This record gives sequence, C-alpha cells and structure tokens, in this order.
Amino acid sequence: MQYLKLLRPSHWAKNLFLYIPLFFAGEIFDLNKVVELFIGFMAFSLIASSIYIINDYNDVEADRKHPVKCKRPIASGAISKPMALVFFVVCLVVGGFLAWYVKPKFLFVTGIYFVINLLYSFGLKNISILDILILSTGFVLRVKAGGVAANVAVSEWLMIMVFLLALFMAVAKRRDDVLIKTSTGQEMRKAAAGYNLDFMNVMLALVSAVIIVAYLMYTMAPETMARFKTYRLYYTCLFVIGGLLRYLQITYVENNTGSPTKILYKDRFIQLTILLWVLSFYVLIYLPTNKSFFE
Repeated sequence: MQYLKLLRPSHWAKNLFLYIPLFFAGEIFDLNKVVELFIGFMAFSLIASSIYIINDYNDVEADRKHPVKCKRPIASGAISKPMALVFFVVCLVVGGFLAWYVKPKFLFVTGIYFVINLLYSFGLKNISILDILILSTGFVLRVKAGGVAANVAVSEWLMIMVFLLALFMAVAKRRDDVLIKTSTGQEMRKAAAGYNLDFMNVMLALVSAVIIVAYLMYTMAPETMARFKTYRLYYTCLFVIGGLLRYLQITYVENNTGSPTKILYKDRFIQLTILLWVLSFYVLIYLPTNKSFFE
C-alpha cells in the first residue's frame, strides 16, 4: 500500500485531460481510439508518478515539516530512499515503453513533460511565478499528448482554456501555502518567499476574470460555432462560472485549496458543474440537431 501511495494514483485523474481532444472531436465512441488513449493514459500516469517519486525524494526534509506531506511514504520513513529510486526507474521505463507503443510522437510529448517537470523538481519550483507556469504547462502537454495519441487536431482555443484553468488552480494552491506560512511560520517551499496573500488574491481575481472572458469569446467565436454547427455553446458558460465561483468560495471563505485533486473528489457542487458542463457539450456535439435538447 505504501508503494501504491508513492505513485499518488489519486492524481492520475489529471491525466483524463488526454481524453479532451477526442471528446471535442466528436469521436469519443471510437473504440480503437479510446483503447489507444487508455494505454496512453497509463503511460502518462506512470511517467507522472516517476516525477512524484523524485520530487518526494528531493523534498523529504521539507515534507517532514509539512502538516500533511509529512505522511508521504518517503517522508514518514515507510519507504527508504534507495527503494524509492528503484521504483522511480521502474515507473519511468514501463511508462516510456507504453508511450512508445502508442506512438513515437506521443513518447516525444511525454518526454517533454518529463524533462520540464524533472527540472521543476530539481530547482525551477523554487522560482516564484515560474513554478505555477510550469504546473499549468503540464496540463497543456496532457491535452497535446491526447491529441497526438488519438490523431486529433487540438485547437488553439482549447489549449488556451486548459492553460488558464490550470493556472487558476495552481495560484489557488500556492495561496494555501502562503496561508500555512502565515499561520505556522513554516515556509513550505522556497517559491513562497515571492508570494504574499494580497498578491495571490489579485492573481486569483485576475485569472478567473480572464477565464470567463476567454470562455465567452470561445463559445461565440465564428470558427467555434462553425466547427460545432451550433450557436448555443454559450449556454455552457453557466457551469463554468458556477464552478469558478465555487472554487473561489473554497479559496477565500474556507481557505482549503491545498489539493485541487481532493476538491475534485470531494466537492459535490464542483462535481455537479463539471458533470452538467460535459453533458451539455455531449448533447450539442453528439446528438443530431433535430433532436437537440436545446431545441
């Protein structure tokens, strides 16, 4: 169980972003592509897990001071550092082989993700602003990898929206680190020295506003309406705005944004907004126009 915990399988939900290009291409029921993407999902998950392992390996001392991270397998002493390195190599080799099996270009994209995040673990995470930009870029690479695996073109709008959403969650997470530093006096990460509560609040407000405006522009763009053959995409803004407002409520009122993944698993309001957003796009993309729910 400790080795499974070291992989952080709960974070594999992030890799579902690989399926986004296939969904928006209207080919989510293409069984061959779904199976191909599942292999790609496992490959990306193992490579991401190898990064988590090496990150925990490097941060073991800092994690022991953290109220939550101190329970991680390496920080708690449940897994020794040499065994963690062995597990790192196994995940990397198996993940790399699966990525190559999917497609050499898929291996190339996941390789970029691995290198960037390895550099992040070995020092770039200590540079304020750059750390959240790298985290956000990781989600863009997931979407790009999904497009490559499914042989589906990824629009610029989709890349922009994914980046902005990931940036929003990364800022909220860093804000939580600032709160921990304020309440305990412990600096959880070096990059936190470049942040304070006022700065993080302004960044959150700025990014959330840009997301809403960008999403509205996306849904009403002529090329978007032509691609999906409907002008009704702006209906889905309701769920995007609702989800953002709930996340801001968790951030500002509850001060509990340490892990976006945990919020995704536990918060029913956000789960409902995501479900309704996906369902509305499903109706608009996959149902014939004359049978549309919105007619």
